[in-house]
Amino acid sequence: MTELDIAEVAQRAGVPASTLRFYEEKGLIVSTGRRGLRRQYDSGVLERLALIALGRRAGFSLDEIAHMFAPDGRPRIDRRMLADRADELDRRVRELVLLRDSLRHAAACPAPSHLECPTFRGLLDAAASGGVTRPGRRPPGR
Repeated sequence: MTELDIAEVAQRAGVPASTLRFYEEKGLIVSTGRRGLRRQYDSGVLERLALIALGRRAGFSLDEIAHMFAPDGRPRIDRRMLADRADELDRRVRELVLLRDSLRHAAACPAPSHLECPTFRGLLDAAASGGVTRPGRRPPGR
């Protein structure tokens, strides 16, 4: 595999060098050494960084992501954990769709005041109770 310096890895991965140093401190990536003052990485670090980015986009913490790698650096991803996160994202998507639809209704509602609109009142009630649902319904799992 090819050796890359920290600047090239940062550029290719689209992250600042400070993020690479932080990930190294956390044990998420490992440098292969230094050339002068610049850290060097095996080109395989780019795939690992892509996995880290995907994990972050899915909402996993860096500690959770760290546990997704075996001691030898190979991915060791718990499929149950992925399924649980996908379920959580499904719930969040439903909640966001309902929120979007309620806001669109409120924007076009013919009621003289938003506070006179039953849909908007339902949105306020849901927000006050900690979730966004259709009026008169509880959020899933509550």
